[in-house]
Amino acid sequence: MKRKSRYRAVRAGLLAIFTVCMLRIGWEYHLTLDYQRKQEALRAAVEEEERAGKTDRADETATVEDSVDFRKTSGYMQAAVEAAAEAASKMPVMLKKYAKLHTENEDMVGWLTIPGTVIDYPVMQGADNEYYLHHDFYGEEDRHGCLFVKDIADVNTPGDCFIIYGHNMKDGTMFGGLDEYRSEEYYKEHPVLQFDSLYEEREYEIMAVFLSRVYKEGEEGFRYYEFYTADTEEAFQEFYGNVKESSLYDTGVSAVYKDTLLMLSTCAYHEEDGRLVVVAKRK
Repeated sequence: MKRKSRYRAVRAGLLAIFTVCMLRIGWEYHLTLDYQRKQEALRAAVEEEERAGKTDRADETATVEDSVDFRKTSGYMQAAVEAAAEAASKMPVMLKKYAKLHTENEDMVGWLTIPGTVIDYPVMQGADNEYYLHHDFYGEEDRHGCLFVKDIADVNTPGDCFIIYGHNMKDGTMFGGLDEYRSEEYYKEHPVLQFDSLYEEREYEIMAVFLSRVYKEGEEGFRYYEFYTADTEEAFQEFYGNVKESSLYDTGVSAVYKDTLLMLSTCAYHEEDGRLVVVAKRK
């Protein structure tokens, strides 16, 4: 009798553990699906605006052509139009495809895409460097967070370098796929990334991939995460030398002083506070 009671208790305990595990798995799956749904909505919004932008540019061209004869009738008006056009040309114009999303969240500063991968996300910048570790584009708490740059970064007129951070998610989203760059073969299949600011489309070629970590105060080490600009060519060469020396393989891509670099940084688990870093040079 006691044996049967013990067996029932063990079975009930195992069933309870199984139920909790399945609920946890189900909840994790729900969170991932919800996150993916939101990201798909963001991408769809960009694609819709991009299509609309192409139509708008065609209409603008027609309007300009229709007004040529009018401008020629008046030298004064022509000079005024040309002066206004020159002034306007010096002002940055937001890319049409990002304008709508930017009105929804003004913390958006760009968009990162690595063709052939799941990395295709908006990039955020807030006054609090921790905020987008735990919040999504819509300001809701989310373990996935967002890709983001720190407040020190200037993505519109970048100096030598800026860094995009993102979680290394186990479900493969965000920067979960960057681990694949440990393989040289994977790099060869995905050697280029695109980072658009709100005002300009840009392409970068990957220059190096390396493992690092966050160093404690007083420790010696290559603190890649402190590099945003080089005041001298010597400072750039020191950084560049560390990058190339640390790289897991030789990509054959080189850089010189005044080139603009971009780093993608995420957590890695080869050691405590480990980091995986992908370094790319603007084409």
